[in-house]
Amino acid sequence: QVQLVESGGGLVQAGGSLRISCAASGRTFSSFTMGWFRQAPGKEREFVGSVRKSGSDTAYADSVKGRFTISRDNAKNTVDLQMNSLKPEDTAVYYCAASNSGMAISAPALSALYVYWGQGTQVTVSS
Repeated sequence: QVQLVESGGGLVQAGGSLRISCAASGRTFSSFTMGWFRQAPGKEREFVGSVRKSGSDTAYADSVKGRFTISRDNAKNTVDLQMNSLKPEDTAVYYCAASNSGMAISAPALSALYVYWGQGTQVTVSS
């Protein structure tokens, strides 16, 4: 069992930056591919980005590529999402998730591969 707790959400103006974090406890954190997803009101949950076990490889949705950066610290059992140049359309509840499936390497955006989820943290970008 893995418990994931997000933190760091809040209100920021368009063009600003925000860093949100996810702390994991339970089973070996370094054995999981970690992903970030988000869900805006009235919309489907969507993939934001992911980082592989070692932290050396990342993947991003086209909508955030070049603006968002994922990093992980396996010694601290944390994964962060640094968000820059934020836009109002980035407003959503952000969730971190953990996958122990090998398929998450080739298909990191597939939410069904993630077995553990956090409770989410709200990010609101004002225009």
